[in-house]
Amino acid sequence: MNDQNNGNESIPVSAGKPETTGSGRSRHRTMLVRYGKMNYLGQFRHHEREIAPTTRHVIVQTDRGLEIGEIVSAFFHRRGNCSLSNEMIDTYCQNSGPNYPFSRQGRFVRFANEQDVNEQRHLDLDAREKERFCEQLIEENKLPMRLVTAEHLFGGDRIIYYFTADGRVDFRDLVKRLASEYQTRIEMRQIGARDEARLIADFETCGRQCCCKSFLKVLLPVNMRMAKLQKATLDPSKISGRCGRLKCCLRYEDEVYNVLSKNMPAVNSWVRCEPGLGQVIDKQVLTQLVKLRLQTGRIVALNVEEILERNCPAPEVIPEEPQVTETMKAEPKTETKPPPTSEPMSDEADQEAPRKRRRRRRKKKKGSTESGSEGQNQQQPLVNDAGASSAEKNRDQR
Repeated sequence: MNDQNNGNESIPVSAGKPETTGSGRSRHRTMLVRYGKMNYLGQFRHHEREIAPTTRHVIVQTDRGLEIGEIVSAFFHRRGNCSLSNEMIDTYCQNSGPNYPFSRQGRFVRFANEQDVNEQRHLDLDAREKERFCEQLIEENKLPMRLVTAEHLFGGDRIIYYFTADGRVDFRDLVKRLASEYQTRIEMRQIGARDEARLIADFETCGRQCCCKSFLKVLLPVNMRMAKLQKATLDPSKISGRCGRLKCCLRYEDEVYNVLSKNMPAVNSWVRCEPGLGQVIDKQVLTQLVKLRLQTGRIVALNVEEILERNCPAPEVIPEEPQVTETMKAEPKTETKPPPTSEPMSDEADQEAPRKRRRRRRKKKKGSTESGSEGQNQQQPLVNDAGASSAEKNRDQR
């Protein structure tokens, strides 16, 4: 692919094999530069003898046009050349994921001065006004799209608009009006939710800058299985990032968790250890601890290395005997008689039942009257004696 901007000499991309020495370093002096709002990474040739540690910004020619970029780190460059070999850079890009935004196409123009930096700041402020104008046109044309941000390249050759939409959008009329307004090339680029967070997000709940904005270039998929394996909370508000999707950091330790989890028994399986046969009820992947419920009902926590046998057959269910406490031993055993069962009564028994009740009532009444008459008879002599004694006393007084 040739450079179509100014007829400059093209440099092979990372897929090719650049000219290298025996140590794997390029024969030409190169520098690593990060450029663009999407933080693309590129390796550019140059002819400078030294790169000062205080130098940060450079002007580079890329396939998009003339841009201002930032040197990745001046400490990676010795005597004006990148200290990292091409093999190390290619290995880093391959390990980061497919379609890593790295290119060796382009060239170094010059080091940026203070005037260049101020001009880029002016373009960034001017891009906000271009965003407002584009949003007005979107509302007028009633297009099903949402504008995220705009990028005005350093050379003024191109304005890139980033937007989100559910499907394809016909924005040809929009591009024509924008091109006639600014008299430059207009590029509309549709992005997803993660790329939107890369452009406008700042800091995450951990207190650090968003990974997608600082160093993460390839956004690989993240699923709920990773959160469950790491025993992270399943609250969507705590495991979701600024983009509304699962946090990318859940993928960082997924490979380690997968390797460690293969060394652990499955939950609800039976294993044999020194205390006896037990069932796995829980496990901790990082600490390699397993929680077991023994046949006696006791719960213990052991290391995976202490397990003697795995995937043992489940034991037969044995009814547990009730544990006899001291209070139960002190109490005497009393035989409990079964409650009397009510047998069905015949018709003759139904007729005799009220008769017996009447007889009992009569006997109770007779007993109460006899006892009451006997008490009165016993108290009468006392009353008579008392009356007689009082009458005699009255006579004597007279």
